[in-house]
Amino acid sequence: MKKFFITTPIYYVNDKPHIGHAYTTVAADVLARWRRLEGGEVFFLTGTDEHGSKIAQAAQSQGVTPQELVDRESQKFRDLWKDLNISNDDFIRTTEARHRETVGKVFERLLKKGDVYKGHYEDWYCVSCESFWLESELTEGNCPDCGRKVEKLKEESYFFRQSAYEKKLLEFYDKNPEFLSPKKRAQEMVNFVKSGLRDVSVSRLKEKWGIAIPGDAGHTVYVWFDALLNYLTASDPKIWPPDIHLMGKEIFRFHAVLWPALLLALDLPLPKKVFAHGWWTAEGEKMSKSKGNFVDPRALIPDYGVDGIRYFLLREVPFGADGDFSMAGLTARYNSDLANNLGNLFSRTLTLIEKNFGGALAAAPPGDIVQGLAGKLKLVRDAYDRLAFSEVLEILGAVVTEANRYIDEKAPWNLVKTDKAAAEKTLAECLAVLRWLACAFYPVMPASAALMWGQAGEDSDLSQEALKVLEDPMHGWTPGRKVQKGQILFQRKNKP
Repeated sequence: MKKFFITTPIYYVNDKPHIGHAYTTVAADVLARWRRLEGGEVFFLTGTDEHGSKIAQAAQSQGVTPQELVDRESQKFRDLWKDLNISNDDFIRTTEARHRETVGKVFERLLKKGDVYKGHYEDWYCVSCESFWLESELTEGNCPDCGRKVEKLKEESYFFRQSAYEKKLLEFYDKNPEFLSPKKRAQEMVNFVKSGLRDVSVSRLKEKWGIAIPGDAGHTVYVWFDALLNYLTASDPKIWPPDIHLMGKEIFRFHAVLWPALLLALDLPLPKKVFAHGWWTAEGEKMSKSKGNFVDPRALIPDYGVDGIRYFLLREVPFGADGDFSMAGLTARYNSDLANNLGNLFSRTLTLIEKNFGGALAAAPPGDIVQGLAGKLKLVRDAYDRLAFSEVLEILGAVVTEANRYIDEKAPWNLVKTDKAAAEKTLAECLAVLRWLACAFYPVMPASAALMWGQAGEDSDLSQEALKVLEDPMHGWTPGRKVQKGQILFQRKNKP
């Protein structure tokens, strides 16, 4: 069985869970579910990043301990993933004993090897981003990432000898062109390394909330050095290296440069792919704490359902590009794709079967559309391999549209009056397509797909049958099995 190790970044608990976090995690979940359908041995990791000065400051301002704060905030991410039907296999927290042990061992190993050494650091530091910047990198004297003020910081520090791995990184990028993705961001990282790498400060002096450096308790491990090692903590040699790290583009450089350099220093295999997707804006504006315009996915679930949100996030924009969230856009996409197209095909097919054939068909489909589904599966597989989630859903949407056009042309509601056998074959064709679509939509909309599967008359485990039906749409087809039209899958929404 082929193993597949996929990760999201670990989310910083000083942020409230929002649509950006959901986007990465839903994408990872869909890919994990797809790989499981394909028979892979999947390990899907997510979690929370819980150290650093921002946490200590937030805890002090709220009158709680840092541990109390991270316990509370980390749970919010767990709760959201449960609500969004995320199928992660592990949830790593950087305050766990298993992670502190990993970080300590790695630090000691790099010290012994000489790839970590003590010195002094002086540069511009952004507390909000917990990042150091060269003066040339500042934007009008402020942090280039968040725009906040930076402060000059000079202190004793441990350094990671990142500069020693500049040539090896460039060689690896060249030999593994798919490692950095998408292509438009990969070249930025290559150019960054070519411009010359500096050694990286990997400790903080007198930081109260972090992992103490072994043998030097006055220093704690820099939060990014700490955070990146989570992937090692939660895995084991049997599944290493990760097949893919998914993340937002704002943290691409840490994963594209510092992380592989650390792994080279540790003599460990590098991940196969690091993929940075785009940002979401809200109603045309950048989401920010100051504007208070972060979109909370949980607030959308009562109206649009978990699967409606999951579908929208991956269909609306190509994965890797920036996207804009708007209630009008969500409603339009939900109505056009799910209510009017997929839901309509499902509803009228089962209604006609129940009304005219007592809910059960004796005929097998003639194959007008079914025979073309093998070619569609090939396209779907290729799109998943490229992380082109919107293409996957576009392909499936085209199948739905074709089936709706087919039923319109055949008009079985009229045909049943003159040629009942022909009408039955028409509906059998549509039912076979619906069974296939239930399997194909399962990774993206698992709950809705299971409803489709059951209402189409199937009582087996969809996750176990999906690949067989995708590869052979007639697998498990049983003439006379009774459909069970139930609730409306996707209720049309009014414009906001």
